[in-house]
Amino acid sequence: MSEEVPFELGYRMPAEWEEHKGTWISWPKNPLTFPEDILPSAEIAYAQMIKALCDNEIVHVLVDNGEYEKRVIKILAESGVIADEERIQFHEIPTGDVWFRDYGPIFVTRAGADGGDVAFTNWGFNAWGNKYDDLLMDAKIPEQLPLGNMRRFKAPMVLEGGSIDVNGLGTCLTTEQCLLNKNRNPGLGRDGIEKSLGEYLGATNVIWLKEGIAGDDTDGHVDDLARFVNPNTVLCAVDENESDENYGALISNLRILEDATDQDGKRLKIKKLPMPGKVDYHGQRLPASYTNFYIANNAVLVPIFKDKNDGKALKIIEEHFPDRKVVGIDSSALVAGFGAIHCVTQQEPFPNKKV
Repeated sequence: MSEEVPFELGYRMPAEWEEHKGTWISWPKNPLTFPEDILPSAEIAYAQMIKALCDNEIVHVLVDNGEYEKRVIKILAESGVIADEERIQFHEIPTGDVWFRDYGPIFVTRAGADGGDVAFTNWGFNAWGNKYDDLLMDAKIPEQLPLGNMRRFKAPMVLEGGSIDVNGLGTCLTTEQCLLNKNRNPGLGRDGIEKSLGEYLGATNVIWLKEGIAGDDTDGHVDDLARFVNPNTVLCAVDENESDENYGALISNLRILEDATDQDGKRLKIKKLPMPGKVDYHGQRLPASYTNFYIANNAVLVPIFKDKNDGKALKIIEEHFPDRKVVGIDSSALVAGFGAIHCVTQQEPFPNKKV
């Protein structure tokens, strides 16, 4: 593990829409996250995600063992997907749960005369502020992945991938509720966190939103609130229902973004994205949000919830990705586990192209 600083070596975290070599996911199986009544629906959602991804990038699927691999292959076949090794690669690496975005590596790239290269940053993972002791094992996943001789950098703080979003040019979105929470990095203040984001991801301009949405056990991950869709445009979640408990927090975040600037001091373009109505499971409010989409090489995978705003959200996202197919995936089962499509995916980019 290198002790050098990636940014000083020319590395940066690329935007999600930059070309992927592959997508990494972990197959669902944790009975506490996905009980028997929702596991089959969660697996169908995974099959739909893989089907949308595998024609244009490799899909890496972590499974506990060979029996799980056989199960996945069968489910994929039922969805019309043949699991050939060129498109879908299985890795027998046991995991505690599916939230690869948060415990997996965050890849960085740099340009070079030889075509550039890709490295990864390995951040601390403490199961969202030590909420789930049985999931602390997933902190070891980055070092278990078959990434060959890829250069690795150990970052000096706890950070989940869902707590940040970047435009690839130096600007990063995050929230105070998460990154300044005492259950993550009690010895680091805002300045120390910004220093690490700059040194390890190239995030030289950090925009701090406030609070996350109701039902979110991650303490306000930004991927449920606001997402870059190009270098200067952000889709921001808003709730049209003034009586909803999310209304005030989302308006506050919207106002912050409207006043924010990018890494060059230019105002960002802020577009509103509606929220679904209240989604719950056995009476518990769930963190359902359309901003939890995943930008792939040829598609954008968008969580939908059998809600009246599904179509409206899909249309808005389509307007910002005219060169990609926008695929709505019923994520009612996934969000019952307190996450959705962005939470369970992590992109591995190709080497950096100069911008």
